[in-house]
Formats: sequence, structure tokens, C-alpha cells
Amino acid sequence: MKLSHVNDSGKAHMVDISSKIPMHREAVAAGKIILAATTLEMVKKNILQKGDVLAVARIAAIQGAKKTSELIPLCHPLPIHHLDVQFHIVNDGIEITAKAVCQGKTGIEMEALTAVSMAALTIYDMCKAVDKNMIIGAIALIEKNKHEIQG
Repeated sequence: MKLSHVNDSGKAHMVDISSKIPMHREAVAAGKIILAATTLEMVKKNILQKGDVLAVARIAAIQGAKKTSELIPLCHPLPIHHLDVQFHIVNDGIEITAKAVCQGKTGIEMEALTAVSMAALTIYDMCKAVDKNMIIGAIALIEKNKHEIQG
């Protein structure tokens, strides 16, 4: 299998997308951070010292997605038209999903994955004073699709 980010000489390079046609693209990523029950209660009651954990994590997810091409060396900068970040508190932690949408020449999955990652890292940062055993895990691309732009 040939990797798209490796040239014929075996060196990393940015893929040339200049001849591709812009398409409507969507991607959904998900992940989870495991927290202690007491930490989850503090998040629910919004009583952590650093503030509203989920509101700050949502903003961090959006900022992170917008900076994906600055963080991941071979990613193309994409105009993000929409980013929806959702949190679901479950028995052992918080499930995070991010849906990213754009019209572009390449996929937007890295932006969705970055959004989930940044949300999880922000939750970790905001809760680390009260929970030393958090685990960030299973960040994955759930869905990716594209179709022609309807005029």
C-alpha cells in the first residue's frame, strides 16, 4: 500500500490537492476521558476551581480544530464551516464527539480528531487538581463522507 504523504523517494511531503474539485465534506470523531465519580459530580455541579469545564473544553475543541494544520505538519489548512462538539457524561467519564464540516479539496477528519483531542486534554487540565488518575482514550474517526457541492 502506498502512503499518500510519502513521495517516491520515501520522504514525507504534503500531498498536492491543487487539481482536486472542492466537495462538501463531513467527519465525526469521538473519544472518552475516564474520571473519578467525585470529579464527575464536580463537573456536573460546575464547582471546579478553574470554572465551567465543558464550556471551556468546547471552546478549546473549536480552537484546536481551527489550528490543525499548524499542529500536524502535513495537514492542509481548511476553512471549517461548522464544528459541533458534544459531551455526554456517563458512569465512568465523559464521552466527546465532534462533527466538522467544510467545503474543500481534502478531508476534514483531522480537524474532528483534533477537536476531540483538545477537548479531552482541556478536561484533563481543568480537573487535574482533584483527579490524578484520569485516562484519555479511544479517540477515533467514526464517520467520514463527501459529496458534490449543491449549487
